[in-house]
Amino acid sequence: MSIAFLALIAACGLCLAGAAACAVAPRIALRPLFLAWVVAECGLALVAGASLLGSTGPALRLELWRIPSLGRPVLALDPISGLFITVTALVFLISVPYAARHGDGYAGRARPALFAALYQVLLAAILLVLAAGDVLSFLLTWETMSLLLYGLVVFDRDGRDGGQPGFLMLAMGEAGMVAGTVGLLLLASAAADLDFASLRVAAGNLGAGLGWAAFGLTFLGFGVKAGLAPVNQWLPDAYTAAPRGFRPVLAGATTNLGIYAILRIDFDLLSPGSIAPGLVVLAVGSVTALIGILYATTQPDLRRMLAHSSIENMGIVTAGLGAGLAFQATGHGALAAIALVAALYHMTNHAFFKALLFTGAGGIEEGTGTADMDRLGGLMRRMPGAAFLFLIGIFAIASLPPLNGFVSEWLTLEVMLRAAELSSTAAKVTFALAGAVLALTAGLAVTCFVKGFAASFLGRPRSAAIAEAREPALSARGPMAAFALLCVLLGVAPTFAIPVFDAAISPLVRESAVESLVPPFFVPDEAALPAAFRAEFRALGAEIGKDVLPGRGLVVMHRGTPRNPVVFAMSTAYMTAALAVLLVVVWAVFRLITRRRTVSRGPAWDGGLRQLRPEYTYTATGFSNPVRVIFHAILRPRTVEDSTEAVAEHFRAAVRRVDTETHPGERWFLDPVVAAVRRLANVLRAMHHGQVNAYTGYVLITLLVVLVVGLGLLGN
Repeated sequence: MSIAFLALIAACGLCLAGAAACAVAPRIALRPLFLAWVVAECGLALVAGASLLGSTGPALRLELWRIPSLGRPVLALDPISGLFITVTALVFLISVPYAARHGDGYAGRARPALFAALYQVLLAAILLVLAAGDVLSFLLTWETMSLLLYGLVVFDRDGRDGGQPGFLMLAMGEAGMVAGTVGLLLLASAAADLDFASLRVAAGNLGAGLGWAAFGLTFLGFGVKAGLAPVNQWLPDAYTAAPRGFRPVLAGATTNLGIYAILRIDFDLLSPGSIAPGLVVLAVGSVTALIGILYATTQPDLRRMLAHSSIENMGIVTAGLGAGLAFQATGHGALAAIALVAALYHMTNHAFFKALLFTGAGGIEEGTGTADMDRLGGLMRRMPGAAFLFLIGIFAIASLPPLNGFVSEWLTLEVMLRAAELSSTAAKVTFALAGAVLALTAGLAVTCFVKGFAASFLGRPRSAAIAEAREPALSARGPMAAFALLCVLLGVAPTFAIPVFDAAISPLVRESAVESLVPPFFVPDEAALPAAFRAEFRALGAEIGKDVLPGRGLVVMHRGTPRNPVVFAMSTAYMTAALAVLLVVVWAVFRLITRRRTVSRGPAWDGGLRQLRPEYTYTATGFSNPVRVIFHAILRPRTVEDSTEAVAEHFRAAVRRVDTETHPGERWFLDPVVAAVRRLANVLRAMHHGQVNAYTGYVLITLLVVLVVGLGLLGN
């Protein structure tokens, strides 16, 4: 048995043992026990993931015990599993101090133990989902993971709100599970067995109709977990309802499972030979990204803003997967590799900066008692450390250079432009529209997160409670610092990260994105690049650091033909160095100019007012109002107006309007179904009038219908 299997099985065993230990441990020993067990579990999972990413041989298989009439469940590990295991383990590992502190705050002995047990069993379930190698084990572990997610999301509710957010998440997840199961069974109908290897071989034997059905059912069914449109209504409510200590894991680890299922089933197993499925995935991802950022921009609640942003980022990742599917189907393997690297790069980046931001948002909520950005403000002076770390996350999620969000989103947009290589006009138009939508999404993301940081940390405090806020505990700032460091490293050193993602996707596309994206400027062999090409870029500084740094270089560059040798190029490493030099120069010049000047302080001019009150400042709602007005046709919130009358109802003393968000999927799909069911219920209600004779007639008519139908079937 390989080291990857041993480490993974040991990690899952430790998860179950740790959950049992937490359930029986005294409360005073729970936190150190919880921390120790989860660190060990995640360490073993990291060993498994790293060994898989470094492997170059065939996928690893381990057949388990035989189940009558269902065959043998199979565990299968490959570099794709290794990447997702690594990201999941890092998110759980870094988040565990924050989760332990939150879980330890529950009253009584059973509640902290139950939270810790669910947390660890969820980790085991996710690892087993990523290691499942057949339909049966995949569906069983997926269902287990979904039920554990439901238990953790509703853990804090205590009957409040009727558990509606968790119930909606569970209902939509189960509907997606049914659809995905039917799709997998359609795929398995042409296979000799239920293991993924057999399904992969049999996918080519599916007809066009069955192939499209399997693709559509699995894509939308498992896309529920990723929050893809139109099946994403559950995500904002569930993220808001979840315990603060669990939100970083919910956003950083569990959402990725939807992407994993789409990649594993629709790319790896089905591997469509037509470009059409790729264009569908590309279109759905682009629309999802735009809808997600529109709702995020108009949200005054910090938690809901971040939740809607998860929808946006999963849409960007899905668009990258769609581009990879399209390029792979048309024989452009190198472009497919670049698209998949961009998608998985962005998924990993999202996991880290979203976990950072949700940890920071939890610290703000704990310290101020609210997450309403219209009531926040002035937290920069009261939480300077958390504000600085939160700002790194804001820069990363807004895709500002030189942080990690910029690299992956830039790669995604650049690969969209490579649609010029395709021969189909319809495909080129689809790629162009998707690229335009993603560019609009990127611009709105900057607006959204400028609002998020400015409304929360800048300006004046809008309440006495906020004025008394203090830095979050070290158990929150420590994970924030670790996630911020990962955001910086993945942004400044993309040429070292790209080979890791390339190792995961190379078996799928049978091409290397490293050869297409990272020229070997640091490689001693002069023949690796044309002499004239190397000389020109040496003059531009592309080989600075060659003698002291490992790797192939610090420049991300897609090379083209001799007539157009550079299609696109970028280096966040050199960009960071240039920005640092500029900052030092500006600081030195400023100090030189102001060295002999004195600073005088006085009251600020306030437009003639005696006191500038916090209510006069620009709120998050006011900042995002132009977006709300421009995109009203998409947003279309439900507005409830509450008026207070005065003076014999001749005047209105106050008017209060409350907007409730409605998602397009809810308006276009759920609302018509609910309305139809209500109309049918109203028709049936008329039959309940209390007359016994009429009820007897209903029974007789039903029996006659059953007899007629039965005789007709027997006659046939």
